[in-house]
Amino acid sequence: MSDGRPHLVLASASPARLATLRSAGVEPTVIVSGVDESQVTGLAPADLAQALAHLKCDAVADGHDVPAGALVLGCDSVLELDGEALGKPADAAEATRRWEAMRGRTGVLHSGHCLRAPDGRVEAGTASTRVHFADVTDAEIAAYVATGEPLHVAGAFTVDGLGGAFVRGVEGDHHAVVGLSLPLLREMCLRLDVAWTDLWA
Repeated sequence: MSDGRPHLVLASASPARLATLRSAGVEPTVIVSGVDESQVTGLAPADLAQALAHLKCDAVADGHDVPAGALVLGCDSVLELDGEALGKPADAAEATRRWEAMRGRTGVLHSGHCLRAPDGRVEAGTASTRVHFADVTDAEIAAYVATGEPLHVAGAFTVDGLGGAFVRGVEGDHHAVVGLSLPLLREMCLRLDVAWTDLWA
């Protein structure tokens, strides 16, 4: 940026990630990666989240007009239940089946992060948070799926929207459940010689 301060590019279309950064004082430039997430298969859930974060970061850093001197952040989230990786449900029927399997149980939400500095150095990390789901009723599942919200998010749930009432608690970084761990991102910035407070708008 022209004032010499570091600037962040968010390689994600997620409104929740953008809102998380803004609430923490960071005003990023958003450049959507356009990555086809289905091209990555056969990985454990945490590894899948990390691989997709790398893909998104690389796609934007290498293929878009990134502001000079900017850091590029790619993120991706995957819910692990019974060892299976659950991304965004394909349709309402799948979202319903997900909630029928998740209710009253605990899953692990993995949020992968990949941060590339202007000089090409890369830091990566994954924040994993245990999520305890309420034992919701069939009627609650039907009403929630009908809103469309679970169709647009990993694991078919949110904690910062309508789905918040259906999450009894989390163990770990609650920001990571929204899809972006602020403590992890701060640590990654420090390893790239960027002070977190310098990113404040």
